[in-house]
Amino acid sequence: MGAVLPLAGSRRLTAPGDSGTVILFQGDSITDCGRDRAAGAPNLAQALGNGYPLLVASLLLARRPDAGYRFFNRGVSGNTVPDCDARWQTDTIALAPDVVSILIGVNDYWHTLNGTYRGTAADYEQQFTALLARTRTALPGVRLVVLEPFALRTGVVTDQWLAPFDERRQIAHRVADAAGAVYLPTQDLFDRLCREAPPSFWSADGVHPTAAGHGAIAGMWMEGVGL
Repeated sequence: MGAVLPLAGSRRLTAPGDSGTVILFQGDSITDCGRDRAAGAPNLAQALGNGYPLLVASLLLARRPDAGYRFFNRGVSGNTVPDCDARWQTDTIALAPDVVSILIGVNDYWHTLNGTYRGTAADYEQQFTALLARTRTALPGVRLVVLEPFALRTGVVTDQWLAPFDERRQIAHRVADAAGAVYLPTQDLFDRLCREAPPSFWSADGVHPTAAGHGAIAGMWMEGVGL
């Protein structure tokens, strides 16, 4: 899948490589992806869900069985940034991760359309900035990975989404840069891929990836994070 490369604008991490490195995936339903929330131990397939966290973990565990990697998924379907903040101590800080990968933002816009959330773009920027700052304060050596929120023009995604969602994408990039995070431009990735196959091939509803979409995200993650 050559279109996954190159990753313009991304900054690579040095590969952890240390035995026992804890890698945590955080976010909303795109990350949750049906994980078994009762299964809390690392590296369990059912605990990692059916999406890109499982694909990344599976590949790295198979490639480096000696590395002692420990993968966790704590994404929660429907979450906004304030929802993440409310559970951050238990679901992030307490795990003492070496790497925190977070994809959050689609619900911070989508839920405003049905009236279940009233946060603005300015709220998203302030809250996301504060969340990453809180993480750095509690975990000074943590390596942060921020995946760009994305929306494909299919399913629930209409022209109404375009300008306000682009604003939130730009915010996510600013927040990531300010926090010294690796930024993975997933919208750019899918925009390129949609020239090879229609948006519905990558996401049935415009928000949640298909198997192909998750594979594309996993490939970008592996390349951009440098593992």
